[in-house]
Amino acid sequence: MGDHDKSPDVSIITPVFNATPHLEETLNSVLAQSSPDWEHILIDDGSQDGSAAIIKRYAASDSRITLIRLEKNAGAAVARNAGIEAAKGRFIAFLDSDDLWLPEKLSAQVAFMESTGAALSYTGYEVMKEDGERTGEVSTAAASLSYRDMLRYNQIGCLTAMYDTRQVGKVYMPELRKRQDYALWLRILRQTGTARGLDQVLALYRQRSGSISRNKLDLIRYHWRLFREFEELSVARSAYYLAWNILGRLVKK
Repeated sequence: MGDHDKSPDVSIITPVFNATPHLEETLNSVLAQSSPDWEHILIDDGSQDGSAAIIKRYAASDSRITLIRLEKNAGAAVARNAGIEAAKGRFIAFLDSDDLWLPEKLSAQVAFMESTGAALSYTGYEVMKEDGERTGEVSTAAASLSYRDMLRYNQIGCLTAMYDTRQVGKVYMPELRKRQDYALWLRILRQTGTARGLDQVLALYRQRSGSISRNKLDLIRYHWRLFREFEELSVARSAYYLAWNILGRLVKK
């Protein structure tokens, strides 16, 4: 792939845990990007299936793909942070092992960030069913989001987020078992004030029946912890933003 000494434009971070059903499709969606200037770092988080073997096979035929293996399952935050640490790209982007990108995703978003000077950006995405069938249900991207907007409700889909290390350095995910992506966007927004949205559907989010985010009580507990421990908000403000988040989820339904 040309000059190996040159850092790639974008480092794509994918945590992988027992992901064989959809992993090849995800890898292929990165290989299909119209921009070739990327590295794809996949972190195997103690998988018990053939995930690592799939990644090794892809890495053997494309030097832009890298496998990092964790000794034991440590959760998405630890896995993503290992990827961020290894990343060489200016821009850090996130893609889960069952989601997909459309071919223009990287080229459109990098151009958008360069033209707007955004330190953190996100795009629209479409929901697909577990079997990959597109639903036509689209999550649009607001033109911009402030820290306060984001406290009210996480409006950034992890599969669409990208941040610029030249502006904010490498920012890591707090080691929360869930909502760690939300915590990362808040962390960056405390530095930058604003995130910018490209309102184009550039990714496909796979809605899975057994997904972590479906346990409502757990979600409330993790949101509370995020606001109290990581954002250091008062009990009253934490309760206020927790209520906004619950309302946001109901409205989205």
